[in-house]
Amino acid sequence: MNITFEDRAVIVTGAAHGFGREIARRFSELGAAVHACDVVEDELEETRELCGPHCRTAGVDVTNRDAVEAFVRQAEADSPEGHVHVLVNNAGGVLGQTGQPLEVVSPSDWQAILDVNLTATFWMSQAAAPGMKRAGGGSIVNISSGAGLGVSLTGIQAYAAAKAAQIGLTRQLAHELGPFGITVNSVAPGFVRSNPTTERQWQSYGEEGQAALISRIALRRLGTPGDIANAVLFFASDYASWITGEVLSVAGGR
Repeated sequence: MNITFEDRAVIVTGAAHGFGREIARRFSELGAAVHACDVVEDELEETRELCGPHCRTAGVDVTNRDAVEAFVRQAEADSPEGHVHVLVNNAGGVLGQTGQPLEVVSPSDWQAILDVNLTATFWMSQAAAPGMKRAGGGSIVNISSGAGLGVSLTGIQAYAAAKAAQIGLTRQLAHELGPFGITVNSVAPGFVRSNPTTERQWQSYGEEGQAALISRIALRRLGTPGDIANAVLFFASDYASWITGEVLSVAGGR
């Protein structure tokens, strides 16, 4: 299978580290013009250096609709064809929060996680879809989580709710945008040590908890950012042109 993204414009959100950085790097490696964004601008610069000359980066708060609109319009203006071919909604996470009992979760903590994991996906898709419609096609890939298919290992209610809702949004947009040749799919990663938050989570389990987690994975290993990027590349490629509204669990088997 030979996948190429030559002459295609790709947006990757949350690209400062982890999944987003690896996804941006792999698209760049396969010839895409990558537009990567994040709020962590120093690490985003490292991503740009890793990706090479075909990657442009911008500090963007994806929960700010005006900022999202401006970023997408700039990516379209930089594209020779005037539109974005692929949108990867990777920005998200738990924003440094830890699990708390339901009754003590504050409104601001709840809303912040919904905003970055769910609403940002909507804003980005809303901004990119018109250009894809004009072009007669495109691909949107949302990075959900195993928490959206089951329960969150962190115990954070808003995270599980937002990722499940993002999967619902994926299916809804697939039906709305399908007549325009636009596919919308979701990748649901299992536990991967991909950023400072997941590394702290991993260390918190201790040796016994780490062994127990791995024992529940059919392949008996943790995943890597590359495993997640492979799934994204497939969904964004021509090989997946008749696949939409789907959720692919990339979790080593359960």
